[in-house]
Amino acid sequence: MSSHDWNEFPYPDSAFAYAGDTLRRGWARLHQGDCEPFPDNARVKALLKASPDLEGYLPENLVGNTKAIAEALQSAWRNFHSGHFQKAYEEGLELGPLGAVVAAKAAGIYATYLEDDEDFTSTLFMDAAERAEEAAELMPREANTHYQRAYNLGRYSQAISIAKALSQGLAGKVKESLETVLELSPDHSEANTALGMFHSEVISSVGSVVGGLTYGAKRDAAIRYFEKSLALHPESAIAHMEYANGLLLLFGDKREDEVVELYEKASEFEPADAMEKLDIEQARAELE
Repeated sequence: MSSHDWNEFPYPDSAFAYAGDTLRRGWARLHQGDCEPFPDNARVKALLKASPDLEGYLPENLVGNTKAIAEALQSAWRNFHSGHFQKAYEEGLELGPLGAVVAAKAAGIYATYLEDDEDFTSTLFMDAAERAEEAAELMPREANTHYQRAYNLGRYSQAISIAKALSQGLAGKVKESLETVLELSPDHSEANTALGMFHSEVISSVGSVVGGLTYGAKRDAAIRYFEKSLALHPESAIAHMEYANGLLLLFGDKREDEVVELYEKASEFEPADAMEKLDIEQARAELE
C-alpha cells in the first residue's frame, strides 16, 4: 500500500501539531465527533487485558511494554491530526489491530479528500474497512472499530455507486456496524451523521417504499440522526455538510435554502486539525 505515493496535506499549520502534552489537552475537542478514548498507558493496559490476543500482532520490541505502545499510538494520532496521513496510516499498521482505528481513519480521510486515483481510493477504503473489521472481532466493545468499518465501507459504496453497493449487500453491513456503534457509544456524533446519510442515500437510490421495506430506510429517521449529530457536536463542519447533502438526496431543491445555510455554517468554523480543515475547505468549494 505504501508503495503508492500519497499526496501531501495542502494546508500545513503549526496549530495542528499537538506536540507533547498538548495532544492530551486537546483530545476532547479533537475527538468530540468519534468519542475515541485517549491512548495512554492505562488505556492500552485495559485493551490488552480485555483482548490478550492483541499482543500477538505487535512488533516484538513492543510486547509487554504498554508505555511504549501508548507512545506509538499517540505518535500515529499526532500525525493524523497534523495531516501526515500516510505516516499515521503506517504507524497504525505497525501496531496491528491496536492501531487499526487510527490507520483506518487516516486512510479514509486521505482517500476521501486527497487521492485522485480512483482505483487506489477504492483500495484504501476496502483495506481500511477490512482492517477495522478484524479489529472489531478482537475488540468487539470498541465503538470505533465498528465505526471505521462502516465509514470506509460507506465511502467505498459511494466510490463504486450506491446502486452497485446495494446489489453487493454492503448496505446491511454499514447499517449493522453503525447501529453497533450507537449501542456502544450513543453520543458518537459521526455515527449519527453516517446513519443519516445511510437512510438518505438508500431512499435516493431505490425510493422510500423499497428503501423502507428492504433496508429500513426512512426520511424521518435520517433527519433525526442528522439533528442528533449536530446537537452532539454543534461545531462539526462535516455534520452540517452531510446534513445538507442528505436534504438534497431526500428533497431535491425543495429545501435549498437550508442546504445553503448548512454549508455556509460549515464554511465558517475554525478547524482544530487537518481533517476539519479539509472538511471546511470542501464546504467553501461547494459554495463557490
